[in-house]
Amino acid sequence: MLWSLFKILVFVAIIGLLAIGAGFLMESSGGVQVTVAGTEYTLGPLQSVIALGVLVFAVWLFFKLLSLLVATLKFLNGDETALSRYFDRSRERRGYQALADGLMALASGEGRAAMTKANKAERLLNKPELTNLLVAQAAEMTGDTKKAEETYKKLVTNNATRFVGVRGIMKQKLSEGDDETARKLAEKALALKPRHEETQDVLLSLQTKAQDWAGARSTLTSKLKAGYLPRDVFKRRDAVLALSEAKGILDDSATVAQQEHAIEANRLSPDLVPAAAMAARAYIEKGKPRPATKILKKAWEVQPHPDLAHAFAEIAPDETPEQRIKRFTALTRIHPENLETRLILAELNIVAEDFPEARRALGDVVENKADARAYTLMAAIERGEGASDAVVQGWLAKALNAPRGPQWVCTNCHDIQPEWGPVCQNCGSFDTLSWQTPQTPEIATATGVHMLPLIVGALEDQSEVEDISDVEEPDPEDVIEASAEAVDTEAQKQA
Repeated sequence: MLWSLFKILVFVAIIGLLAIGAGFLMESSGGVQVTVAGTEYTLGPLQSVIALGVLVFAVWLFFKLLSLLVATLKFLNGDETALSRYFDRSRERRGYQALADGLMALASGEGRAAMTKANKAERLLNKPELTNLLVAQAAEMTGDTKKAEETYKKLVTNNATRFVGVRGIMKQKLSEGDDETARKLAEKALALKPRHEETQDVLLSLQTKAQDWAGARSTLTSKLKAGYLPRDVFKRRDAVLALSEAKGILDDSATVAQQEHAIEANRLSPDLVPAAAMAARAYIEKGKPRPATKILKKAWEVQPHPDLAHAFAEIAPDETPEQRIKRFTALTRIHPENLETRLILAELNIVAEDFPEARRALGDVVENKADARAYTLMAAIERGEGASDAVVQGWLAKALNAPRGPQWVCTNCHDIQPEWGPVCQNCGSFDTLSWQTPQTPEIATATGVHMLPLIVGALEDQSEVEDISDVEEPDPEDVIEASAEAVDTEAQKQA
């Protein structure tokens, strides 16, 4: 309403100025004298202005007629489209101007203006390969998804714009949450343009979300060939995908192929802890303890980790606690001052009921960098040495308020995961789980009640005890598990 009123006022002002100018010219003296073929013409000021306007129009008309004459001559000489091009030139110019205005409106976020200009350009140009994309994007901006989808389907029918159409529909399906259809469209789009980086990333994300590990590995290889992925990153992510293919290795239905995938994942990325643990278990299943030991030692050199210790314990499940301590020397001597190494040694000695040695293994851990696991071990040591319940409960109370230690944390959303996986369960990002201490407080611990895993060995059956003191003697294994369960149970109550 205000804009219409403003235009009316501007029009009235222009008419008024023209009237004032005409009156000024009529009242002024002088003029222009023109001599043509011996005849002299005298024009007043107003007549001179009108004559100038007529002259300008005549010159413009002359060039227009000259252009028409040239087009007619070309047509007569065999150019069948010369006249149509002449008459369509103005229409085409206005169409391209509308197209340019539509693009500017689209970039400015003016959806309705962009839609209006897009429709005008479509009507004037009659070139759908140019205008359909503008129409589709303008429709998306205004929220008209049905119009956008119809336009993208038109783009699909044209070979020159098929990729743009497929990609547009794919993005619509993604926004609607239809990942399965979006994945199929992404595969078609990548077949049309194998080196398109954005489509590769979208397809890889959808394949990992759908657990299509073989397809994801193929897409990852395409990214490497296109030069969009460094080789070291490719090896790491290819190892993660190979490891994902072998996730069912410990099931009863596990195949030889899954075991080979686990071994391949470790070969591709020896420092990947889950790959090393799974590859070791694959060799254990095959009855090959030496390759399993070699794999775990190599991974332990990079990063000591509880999962590696779990797998190392499974190599000889029937050994006695003393034999296990001796065998674990292969790991514990690699990084003797590492926190994980010292905690492992403490656990092993507690199981062997060598509580003074367990205390020496912990050393200054409790004073300097203790977490809930270290405090729980101290509670087990105190109980094993016969300390009072008050002392044991004191250590458990400290464990409740202590940090939970390193866990699998997503580097993208910082969510804590109970176990490693190729895809974050919270944000869906691929290969972002890292073993680190969370920056935010947390309650649940990644290791849970199996925080002390190395005490699993088959101990020889003990003969029945007759002395009452033997009956009341606490089993170190039960003490540790009970302490860990108490910590986790209380933490869950607090949560």
